[in-house]
Amino acid sequence: MFMLRIASRRMARNNVATFQPRRSMGSVSAIDSAIFRTLFGTEEIRKVFDDKAYLKRCVDAETALARAQSKCNVIPSHIGEVVTSKSNSAELDFDRLRFETEIVGYPILPLVRQLSASCGDEAGRYVHWGATTQDIMDLASMLQMKQGLEIVERTLRSVITNLEYLSKKHRDTPMAGRTHLQHALPITFGHKCAIWLSGFQRHLERLEQLKPRALMVQFGGAAGSLASLGSGDDGIRVRKEMAKDLGLSDPPITWHVARDGVAEIANYLALVGGSLGKLALDIIIMSSNELSEVSEPFVPHRGASSTMPQKRNPISSEVILAASKILRSNAGLVLDGMVSDFERASGPWHLEWVAIPESFVIAVGALNQADFALSGLVVNPQKMLDNLYSTRGLIAAEAVMMGLAPHVGRQKAHDIVYEACRESIESDTSLLEALLSRSEITGKISKETLSSLCDAKNYLGSCGLMVDEVLAASK
Repeated sequence: MFMLRIASRRMARNNVATFQPRRSMGSVSAIDSAIFRTLFGTEEIRKVFDDKAYLKRCVDAETALARAQSKCNVIPSHIGEVVTSKSNSAELDFDRLRFETEIVGYPILPLVRQLSASCGDEAGRYVHWGATTQDIMDLASMLQMKQGLEIVERTLRSVITNLEYLSKKHRDTPMAGRTHLQHALPITFGHKCAIWLSGFQRHLERLEQLKPRALMVQFGGAAGSLASLGSGDDGIRVRKEMAKDLGLSDPPITWHVARDGVAEIANYLALVGGSLGKLALDIIIMSSNELSEVSEPFVPHRGASSTMPQKRNPISSEVILAASKILRSNAGLVLDGMVSDFERASGPWHLEWVAIPESFVIAVGALNQADFALSGLVVNPQKMLDNLYSTRGLIAAEAVMMGLAPHVGRQKAHDIVYEACRESIESDTSLLEALLSRSEITGKISKETLSSLCDAKNYLGSCGLMVDEVLAASK
């Protein structure tokens, strides 16, 4: 308490000359680490959410408020432009801001002090007129998220372009479809890519839908009632003008403790992360030596081992997989933040300060890694074909069953083919050989027909047509 009183006296005197800011000894987070930061994020998205960018957005919120109030004749008509001009050119004392924020608990009161002083006696008195701290912090965060979603959308579209190319190129490239990590039925690699693609197409659609719903202006005053601007509609008119000015939606009511919009954005990023994680896991398994069906683009020493010279690990996919788990975890934090008490939360809101910036950095980093991996993905169609035929026809067992079913009924056909499959596995013969040894089959289906049914390339179903439909949806 003694140190707090001393610090408060310094604030009152507006004298911080003796304050010595604590110097950072280095990052404690992978997303800001000098070593790991380029794996988990990009400089572009990081700059949207760093401290200076956040404070700039707080200034943008304050100046938008002043402009809107001037336009609505809540404050003198010339004040808005004065506040905007003076605030945008003000040189903020970040050390002082950090020190005072540690005392107050929030950065807005310290920021308003500096902006008011910069705007002069006349205009300075109108800075932050009728607003509350959370109005400005929410609005600054919304402006960051708006810009962040623009970067997400651009990178997402690039990922989609790469998947469109792979889907079209490999529309008819046969490979083994797998369930429970075992051969199931033949598919095409283009079909697999189009399934990945379809999820990202829906994410693009979700993004367009959530923008007007979740990117909302915030202005409610101390308890959300806008009483600071009187009992009329002045507050509502100012809020509408702010929304128009900043390119945000104007909600019908204050959302200080209705955090579903923020939660939707965080969960949207987690959904994108889930699709990225699925894609990454497939690539990781397909690039194993036992499958060798795909590999990430070759870059000298990327994925290298410190002791095993032959290694070429799927680094981008591994980072994406980790990112997908972080995004899901952060989404849970923001959902917890929705449970707010009364008209101003006593703490859950703070979770967003941690989870939102990190989620955007992680999501864009993962999209960027996916963009790199897919843009130069090495596809091995021959290995896919070799793996498809590696079970010597067993992957086409359903085709045989469906070919026999019209003659003996579906369930009996299943039992007959099941026994033939068991014989093929136990005697190490091909499925065709096992089938030809059974009179209940050869009496119904010719050898030529059986041979055709056992050829996996003949049982691709509607894979190609579905690829066409997904590609058409992109257009």
